[in-house]
Amino acid sequence: MIFFPPAKINLGLYVHGKRADGYHEIESCMLAIPFTDILEIIPQDAFEFKQTGLTVDSDVESNLCVRAFRLMQRRFDTPNVYLHLRKQIPMGAGLGGGSADAAYVILAINQLFGLNCSNDLMQDLASQLGSDCPFFITEGAQLAKGRGEVLSPLSIDLKGYWLKIINPGIHIGTREAYAGIQFSSDNRLPLEEILSRPIQTWKDILVNDFERSIFPNHPEIQIIKENLYQEGALYASMSGSGSTVFGIFEHKPESISQLPSNWTERIVQFD
Repeated sequence: MIFFPPAKINLGLYVHGKRADGYHEIESCMLAIPFTDILEIIPQDAFEFKQTGLTVDSDVESNLCVRAFRLMQRRFDTPNVYLHLRKQIPMGAGLGGGSADAAYVILAINQLFGLNCSNDLMQDLASQLGSDCPFFITEGAQLAKGRGEVLSPLSIDLKGYWLKIINPGIHIGTREAYAGIQFSSDNRLPLEEILSRPIQTWKDILVNDFERSIFPNHPEIQIIKENLYQEGALYASMSGSGSTVFGIFEHKPESISQLPSNWTERIVQFD
């Protein structure tokens, strides 16, 4: 069986404060986009994991795909499998690729072995692997609260719009992202209200709080955002805690003619 775990973007991201459990209270709209990794899973007598494409700097048992499989095997005593992950979504880029991979292992094991798990159960299992993981269990835009695992569906229609995604090859870890964070004020408009308005109004009111802590340390990321607006983006933002920046366009944008060697660019259309 072959699956295609998608990347996600964040439409707005508020960081409200630090919780007693050490996590941060956040609020964000997460939206899957047509940019994917590739996951192959086949029943096999002995467990085997293979990873190709972009290099993931971790040992096998620490990989989120392997951790997801071990979690399902412990819970349901499932047989062993061969897992092959073709990694295409950059790591540490705010696109949630690792979280998507883990969630899709849970979905794949459920489907492959007919476990008939409910979405609620799979989201609960996914939450044990990472805050973003539960989002990828279901389809459609989701408003995420808590540490990211409290989800509710949002109605957002970007069909026909174009998305330009630029990653400058900068890895931003969670510790760096939160080091200089300024917590959002309580008097801002709720994300649901902002996202219910036309996309042309988002520019000045739909905010990612991490930009204020990341841009001073990495001004090139801010320049990418500014350039997307100069190209005609209706809305541009850093995704998650960075370093990927995206722009939403009404018409297909042009590719960068001379892309720096460590950068990646994707231009896709919402369907």
